[in-house]
Amino acid sequence: MAERYDCSEPSERAAGLREAASVVRGGRLVVLPTDTVYGIGADAFDKRAVAALLAAKGRGRHMPSPVLVGSPEALDDLVTDFPDTAWKLVEAFWPGALTLVARHQPTLKWDLGDTNGTVAVRMPHHPLTLELLGDTGPMAVSSANLTGHPAPQDCDAAQGMLGDSVAVYLDGGPTPASVPSSIVDVTGPVPSLVRAGALTAEELRTIIPDLRATG
Repeated sequence: MAERYDCSEPSERAAGLREAASVVRGGRLVVLPTDTVYGIGADAFDKRAVAALLAAKGRGRHMPSPVLVGSPEALDDLVTDFPDTAWKLVEAFWPGALTLVARHQPTLKWDLGDTNGTVAVRMPHHPLTLELLGDTGPMAVSSANLTGHPAPQDCDAAQGMLGDSVAVYLDGGPTPASVPSSIVDVTGPVPSLVRAGALTAEELRTIIPDLRATG
């Protein structure tokens, strides 16, 4: 049976973070709040855990899981050919609602789905999740909903959809935003906005004026 922790209570918050980290290291799933919507997460380097994440959502390998990191420095071990324009976006918008699609290091032993050599990576702006990431390292995290259903803004909605497929629920209260992160692909010669979300093209162009909007 899933365990749920009310992270507004300091003692439950501490216990929940300890249990969530243990669960992730054990190859099971957690639900956690972010600055956009609630996410379902697993150890990014545990292939079976990532497969369980996709199965819990009813999602195929053609829609691979993004990865959340606890700091910009984590990118050094995850991505390659990361251009200066991408670092400018990181400096301006991380932590925050910006996901960057980059080439991942070819030596990484992970399987996030059919990524074609790329990874969608983000540093969220939520203290609870950042603390967890500081303990676990990079996590595969996707919105905590069944595919085709709205992404949840509270723990009740997430648990109502995912139930006991998740081992630990970290209830951080309602999320501050109902829209997902914006996604920018930095694998080409010019960064491309492939999904407009919490950040608009106009906001992103204050940093990267030649940003293309393709989504």
